[in-house]
Amino acid sequence: MGTRVSYPSEVKLKAVEMRLAGVPVKEVMKELNIRNRTQLKTWMRWYKNGEMHRFEQPVGKQYSYGKGPEYENETVKLEEENRYLKQQIEVPKKVQRIGKEVVPEIAVELVEELRTAMPIGEICSHLGIPRSTYYRWRKKNETETSRQAIERKIGTLCQENKFRYGYRKITALLNQEIPINHKAVQRVMQKYGWQCRVKVKKRKQTGQPYYIADNLLGRNFQTDKPLQKLATDITYLPFGQKQLYLSSIQDLFNGEIIAYSIGDCQDTAFVLDTLLQLPSLSKGCILHSDQGSVYTSYAYQQEVKGKGIIMSMSRKGTPADNASIESFHASLKCETFYLDELRSTTTAIVEQTVENYIHYYNNIRIQAKLTNQPPVQYRQLAG
Repeated sequence: MGTRVSYPSEVKLKAVEMRLAGVPVKEVMKELNIRNRTQLKTWMRWYKNGEMHRFEQPVGKQYSYGKGPEYENETVKLEEENRYLKQQIEVPKKVQRIGKEVVPEIAVELVEELRTAMPIGEICSHLGIPRSTYYRWRKKNETETSRQAIERKIGTLCQENKFRYGYRKITALLNQEIPINHKAVQRVMQKYGWQCRVKVKKRKQTGQPYYIADNLLGRNFQTDKPLQKLATDITYLPFGQKQLYLSSIQDLFNGEIIAYSIGDCQDTAFVLDTLLQLPSLSKGCILHSDQGSVYTSYAYQQEVKGKGIIMSMSRKGTPADNASIESFHASLKCETFYLDELRSTTTAIVEQTVENYIHYYNNIRIQAKLTNQPPVQYRQLAG
């Protein structure tokens, strides 16, 4: 059954005037927002039959000639008239404020605000939308509100668990309260960047490196002179209040650490700071590294070339090609942080621990391959 719409008497009379002036039916209906062509014909029939009293009657009720609606008392009559006037004044005002194009969210809000004062169908008529459209918009609005509530719940669970859980575990927690698909949870977490932060996925560097050198060292770490073969690398120091990095350069002649830097940013400037600490080098000195982006960068290669150094690089995925300095970094962590159980300390202690160990490693710690001498002493006796 169709929805009945109540039109003010002014609209009915205006429609009759426009038809008498020769305005086409379609144009009249569009101009005055009249939904039914039959309704317009009925008004014309009333006008021609002289039944002008009918223009004041509400939908579904007919008055006898010369009589209006019957009320129980004067108070009820005044309330009804007041309601009718309020509809004709307030509702069009609100509708005009929402603009020419009806926005679904505002339309739903307006209907909810006015539904206690007048029927939903009449409000929709003033808005120029079918009542079914209002219900469809309201349902969509409720769905979106529900979706926002779920997104807030997912965000709360991620924060409460300090972003240690991935979408599968968050889904499992949500399913204890509401059924939800893991793919929906994954989409929300990706949308807001709420993924697990314990193990961040390593992403391949985009673009091509400036320069990649051949592996000239070939795992031959032996040399009979100081500063002829050098090795460099970066290691993580995740023991303090923030992530730190150690960049070091080792002389393969005696294993001595001849330059190092500690920083919280693993960029080209960081490794350049280590490189610039090197003393004057003889011609033909080889510096071996991995194929990290900081070592293949233009700035680093230009500085290496300026110092007259020949670059050598490990093959991809083969840390054994740089085993000597890898071994030093392993010894540093095992003999300090792991041995003393310094898993969570201050940044200052991390930096001091590394500096103290490098001094100890160079000057005190004996090595069997150096005839049980520390690196500095071995170099001094050899020179």
